Amino acid sequence: MIKFIDLFSGTGGFRLAIEKICHIYKIDSQCVFSSDIDINAQKIYSENFEETPIGDITKIDENDIPDHDILLGGFPCQPFSICGELKGFEDTRGTLFFDIARIIKNKQPSAFILENVKQLQGHQQGQTLKIIINTLKELGYYTDYKILNALNFGLPQKRERILIVGLKNKNHYHNFNWPLIKMPMQPLSEILEKSVSEFYYASEKIRQNRLQKVKPEQKYDQPTIWHENKSGNISIYPYSCALRAGASYNYLLVNGERRLTEREMLRLQGFPESYKIVGSYQTMRKLTGNAIAIPCVATVIDSVINAILVNLNVKKISHSHTLYGNEV
Repeated sequence: MIKFIDLFSGTGGFRLAIEKICHIYKIDSQCVFSSDIDINAQKIYSENFEETPIGDITKIDENDIPDHDILLGGFPCQPFSICGELKGFEDTRGTLFFDIARIIKNKQPSAFILENVKQLQGHQQGQTLKIIINTLKELGYYTDYKILNALNFGLPQKRERILIVGLKNKNHYHNFNWPLIKMPMQPLSEILEKSVSEFYYASEKIRQNRLQKVKPEQKYDQPTIWHENKSGNISIYPYSCALRAGASYNYLLVNGERRLTEREMLRLQGFPESYKIVGSYQTMRKLTGNAIAIPCVATVIDSVINAILVNLNVKKISHSHTLYGNEV
């Protein structure tokens, strides 16, 4: 039995990933605690997992959190108040990472896997990440990080995220290897819905505006997704740029014509077809924009669990394409 906690749980992508990997290893798994302050995240999590995450993690006593083997969490990127010498744990007070750190310090799980935006690496000239890594090492964990792109794990979405892995046992850490898998990209045609309501289509004015911005040399065969950056430049790809919670409604347009549907956004993050949609379109854009790319994270969880179990000679079912596709 692997017990885990799901911090900043959002849509439950981490949970889906670890439950799938444990199934592959024929190991029972149990989520013993989940937390998210966002009411819409609580609702969709409750609908899909039949349990409601606890609210504000800053108000939860770490002693009240059940013991667990693996801590999972995609935490916000926040600045630290840096005054002189970097002190590690004490420098993190007042941030949500501090709450992760205090739970790790108290509960001492065998491993943790954390996710954040790629920009964390350069945040505050690299000082934010340095404090995070120093803190986790200070707490007694062998820690490493790597930037991974969802495009390399079968999803047609360019989504680069930093993954931070920590293992308590030195031997486990030496057994751990970052996934080197580079899966063929799932075609957009398998992601996009065949029949879409007029609700999702951009106005004629916006569509014409996009066409006028396309450079003559840009060649494209449908289906494609048109991406408009902050400068107003249009890029056309056979995949999506990263889904973003706070982006404009017309940031990504399928074939330059329409917005992604709720189901398409979930598919781009690797969620299964059985995952229930809860809330308005705006709500789902925010939730999926904040979600993790499940196949990408699943491979890291796979490597962590394998590192822990390798000396126990535990056999796992052979990987199938479903681990990295929308059946996760």
